Amino acid sequence: MSTDRMFNLQRRERLMEELRRHGAVRVKELAQILGVSELTVRRDITALAENNLLTKVHGGATLPTQLGPEPRRQRPAPTRFTIGMVVPSLDYYWPSIVTGARNAAASLGVHIQLRGSSYDPDEDRRQITRLIESQQVQGLLLAPSLEGDGVDEMIGWIGNLPVPTILVERQTPRWTPTLRQLEWVRSDHSLGLEMAVRHLHQHGHHRIGLVLSKGSPTSAHLARGWALACADLGLPDDMVIRGTVTLDVPGHREIIADLLHRCRRSRTTALIVHGDPDAMSIAQYCAEQGVSIPDDLALVSYDDEVAHLAEPALTAVRPPKGQVGRVAVELMVARLLEGRRRPSQRVLITPELVIRESSTARPPR
Repeated sequence: MSTDRMFNLQRRERLMEELRRHGAVRVKELAQILGVSELTVRRDITALAENNLLTKVHGGATLPTQLGPEPRRQRPAPTRFTIGMVVPSLDYYWPSIVTGARNAAASLGVHIQLRGSSYDPDEDRRQITRLIESQQVQGLLLAPSLEGDGVDEMIGWIGNLPVPTILVERQTPRWTPTLRQLEWVRSDHSLGLEMAVRHLHQHGHHRIGLVLSKGSPTSAHLARGWALACADLGLPDDMVIRGTVTLDVPGHREIIADLLHRCRRSRTTALIVHGDPDAMSIAQYCAEQGVSIPDDLALVSYDDEVAHLAEPALTAVRPPKGQVGRVAVELMVARLLEGRRRPSQRVLITPELVIRESSTARPPR
């Protein structure tokens, strides 16, 4: 075997490793990881797609799905179960989780009935009830709204549904009357936030700020990780802003201007921002005002949905969205096969820190 051929195989094996980890990969990021040109990555994706090992999409690739070509010499697994899945959004964050769930379902002979909801308990109940009344699902994967005063009532209602239920990117309170019945799988957002703080601290930042998305169920976990990391590193933890500064929010420029004024006054040199649209809005305003990123202000985003599109590309914490969906399906199948003999499980999956230009001048490959 020639040296070039060996290198091609090694590179494509690494590409497939990244794809299996995340469920989807982008050409630009693969080029940085593999240390090759984007053209080389596109050629690798084309070659792997021809062998039905992945599905080409615009700007990258995904694992094979029902929409892509069928793998050669492989018969679809017989359908054993139908699982209902209700998610609060179909256009941000959640598509990767759904893709991970569908990939696992395809390999396990499971059919998923997907329903889109919103961050509203009444709509959650409506969509869940529709799935139950159809009498076609043997289990449910749910991401309900668990904010406000009605949390205990919602948890009690879900715990008494006639089919097994697993919460996705949600968790029950520490103690509930239905403790044994409800399982959950989610990203360890607290640990992800700690990764971001420690990364910035390692690059010389000793005054760091945190911008939390107002109303997001993830915010509580991020705040917990923030407090732990600051305590461990001896950093001040008073620079926390709760609010949304995306481009479509009225007065977002004034909010960002006030934020940057607070940074200058407190000598804050780095910000961690949840999520990508908010971080990109701050980066755009900084560019307009002549604030250099990362020289004047380092930025780390949380979510990594579109952080690579910013200028400069944003370092971001990437929750393991595809893996969350995959594990949720695997847990449900195990529950359906083993019944009550199987102990309840609560699973935390570790995020990944993707280093780009916004937090360090020369990101490692």
